[in-house]
Amino acid sequence: MKKLSSLLILSIFSTLSFAQKTNYNLIVGTYTAPGKSEGIYTYNFNTSTAATTVKSITKNTANPSYLAVSPDQKFVYVVNETGATSTVSAFKYDAKTGDLTFLNKVDSHGADPCFITVDAKNVIVANYSGGSLAVFARKADGALTEALQTIKHTGKSIDPKGRQESAHVHMVKFTPDHKYLIVNDLGEDQTYVYNYNPTSKEKILTVKSVIKTTAGTGPRHITFSPNGKFAYLAHEFNGSITVFAYSNGSLTKIQEIGTTPKDFSGKIDGADIHVSADGKFLYETNRGDANSISAFSILPTGKLKFIETVSTLGKGPRNFAIDPTGKFLLIGHQYTNNIVIFNRNKTTGKLTDSGKRIDVGAPVCLVFN
Repeated sequence: MKKLSSLLILSIFSTLSFAQKTNYNLIVGTYTAPGKSEGIYTYNFNTSTAATTVKSITKNTANPSYLAVSPDQKFVYVVNETGATSTVSAFKYDAKTGDLTFLNKVDSHGADPCFITVDAKNVIVANYSGGSLAVFARKADGALTEALQTIKHTGKSIDPKGRQESAHVHMVKFTPDHKYLIVNDLGEDQTYVYNYNPTSKEKILTVKSVIKTTAGTGPRHITFSPNGKFAYLAHEFNGSITVFAYSNGSLTKIQEIGTTPKDFSGKIDGADIHVSADGKFLYETNRGDANSISAFSILPTGKLKFIETVSTLGKGPRNFAIDPTGKFLLIGHQYTNNIVIFNRNKTTGKLTDSGKRIDVGAPVCLVFN
């Protein structure tokens, strides 16, 4: 009985501790060129007040634009987006101090890697200019091996401005069941579904299916609903969102919806897309002349219902992130060198300016942990 009481007390304290947690790390990847950023920034983010303080700055790493934290939160993997000389870097991560300790870096096997994902076994990157994706194994100490597999896409599409004259792999993302890898190719107007065999020595990835998206739209980023039943694909060139039903590696289109007013005639440049943790709302950002974020409610069918479009209050909104409590939404602006913090109404999904900012050079990727 005494043992049971002790377990109950421990459980209560554990629950209270979790509920009262107010401080999280916010890791920010940036462009260090043309020089306003020093590298990778780790902030303490207070979820009660949205106050931020710098915990550490990881310097001497070139253009660490996108990053991913390992599932055990002991390592951080970063792309170094430097054209033909691009690399992928591994760091040991101390969550308490925010410090990143360099382990090694390897050739990305493709120019300008722009996205990275990691699981317990492998690190996978999307090489934008190279039109390829590469798989690297993780060593016991967190360092990366040389590429175990590189896949080169070779197609093109119809964009008249030259952005689709060749393949441009823009995102690599595991499906919720972790059996497949979704790969968006902006240059080809195609989304690939790859079978994922993490322990295979040669063919870790094999093509399961290829989905042709609307020509000239440029599929960029994809996200899934928390229940794993739906996927939402953002297109760069027109800012539209394609809604899919998802099941066992199959994506079935159920809706196409825009994110800008019908009379909008400027450049859109869709950027990022995420679903709130409760699965009730979806948000998508546009850059170009729009510099906006659109909010949608997610219906039981998975389809989207428009709520509002508001200014991101900066120029060049790239990645954005919802904090772990769902109270705040943070948007990184590449060209105005700041992160704008919005209050987020968890009931209506609407956003309002908190008035708080994080000044940082060319922020591209925001990751809470």
